[in-house]
Amino acid sequence: MKQKLKQMRKHALQIFEAGLQAVDPVAAINHYVTVSDSVLSIGEQQFKLKDYDRILIIGAGKAVAPMAKTMEDHLGNRIAAGVIVTKDEHGLPLKKVKVCEASHPVPDARGVAGTEEILALVKKAGERDLIICLISGGGSALLIAPVEGISLADKQEATRLLLACGATIHEFNAVRKHLSRVKGGRLAQKAYPATVTSLILSDVVGDDLDVIASGPTVPDSSTFHDAEQILKDYGIWDQLAANVRNHLEKGSAGQIADTPKPGDTAFKKCSQVLVGTNLQALEAAGKAAEHLGYRPLILSSKIEGEAREVAKFYTAIAKEVLSSSNPMETPVCVLAGGETTVTISGEGLGGRNQEFALAAAMAIDGVKNLVVLSGGTDGTDGPTDAAGAMADGATLARAREKNMDPKDFLRRNDSYRFFQKLDDLVMTGPTRTNVMDIYMLLVGSVG
Repeated sequence: MKQKLKQMRKHALQIFEAGLQAVDPVAAINHYVTVSDSVLSIGEQQFKLKDYDRILIIGAGKAVAPMAKTMEDHLGNRIAAGVIVTKDEHGLPLKKVKVCEASHPVPDARGVAGTEEILALVKKAGERDLIICLISGGGSALLIAPVEGISLADKQEATRLLLACGATIHEFNAVRKHLSRVKGGRLAQKAYPATVTSLILSDVVGDDLDVIASGPTVPDSSTFHDAEQILKDYGIWDQLAANVRNHLEKGSAGQIADTPKPGDTAFKKCSQVLVGTNLQALEAAGKAAEHLGYRPLILSSKIEGEAREVAKFYTAIAKEVLSSSNPMETPVCVLAGGETTVTISGEGLGGRNQEFALAAAMAIDGVKNLVVLSGGTDGTDGPTDAAGAMADGATLARAREKNMDPKDFLRRNDSYRFFQKLDDLVMTGPTRTNVMDIYMLLVGSVG
């Protein structure tokens, strides 16, 4: 591999790492939380600790362990009890808060058990209790409490169907909220009349609070009818368990109370602070790129769509920069964020970032001085141990030397094995944060 290309690939990893550091949960909490003169400040909210008999910590998501540890550092023995649920290998040893690890993205019985412990804690909370709810991406699968009459197996199958059909996270969570006793504001209902303040690390496009972890402590904008229609539109309604369909039909007909909406009493004593977003990660990545000698260009933090199609559009921008210096001259670092989807049709192994990178590699075959990196900020892309993958104009040439057909790998949704054979997977391990994905193009070499 030529020296300039090696340097660009190294720079891409450095820029990605800068984006991750900017949304580190510890830094995010410390930025918004202080304790001084027996007053807990969270953003613009202030809580006089003498007004509360107990402080309880609850939460769910991939980043909640470091978030909870930081809250322990601030509050120490003021915390009476706590329970959080996080993904396997994402836990940390805590002093006051119990850590439950569980499966993600398909929920399991450990997630159910951890959620029941959270529910038991909040149901006993009174009006002189302060509940600090820590929420991050992954919370929807980890905070799992099926409604009566629906089993864990039913929800697991619904999750698998939604993961495979290409539904957006907004659509996915609209369904999950209507099969749950905690999502869509129902956790706030269980906690009332306690005071609830939520610290939220966003992993959804648009940072919609009712979508992040399926909005357990905020009003829900979706309805039973929405959930039913989404499942029918994607053609998976008839594949669901009969009791799931029956529950949603009853809800659509008004026979079951919908999730709490704005103005509900449950939210009288609730507040929320958004402590980390994808845009923050992109801005930090842009500064790192500029320090390395690239002109940063942030397109959007709201990218959605089928991964392979978005990759084609994204790489077209790089080609335009190379051919016409539009919208700016090289060297350029083009950044974007969001969350694409993959409609699974093959039996391969991969994730949306790896599929994005494979489609991009096919689009830039033979193009010089161009590097693509697509990575998930949580360090886990789909059901794999990779955060994503990196590609350049020589990627397909290297694949052909190994008799690998990229079209075949893409057709089978087998991007993980494609990049594994080329040693081009981006491996970070668990980052314990999650603000969606970072898409990066380095166009033109520095120096």
